[in-house]
Amino acid sequence: MSWLWAIIVGFVLGLIAKAILPGKQHQPLWLTTLFGIAGAVLGNAVATWIGVGETRGIDWTRHLLQLAGAVAIVGLGEMMYGAIKGKRQMT
Repeated sequence: MSWLWAIIVGFVLGLIAKAILPGKQHQPLWLTTLFGIAGAVLGNAVATWIGVGETRGIDWTRHLLQLAGAVAIVGLGEMMYGAIKGKRQMT
């Protein structure tokens, strides 16, 4: 069941990250979901590192760190995807 939640959260975070980033992203939806999952994992790691991984109530700081991680990874992933796709079209 935790894998299902990871996919759902990754999907939602990836879509929010795509909406936050300027311009149009060309990466497929499955790759956006994977980047969203990676961003959530990165945000959780940073939250644990700074000591806010587990708090009482809603973990707003952890959720914001997850979103920031998703934005960073979706942005970097889009650049890498564009570079790879661009090279593939040239040959």
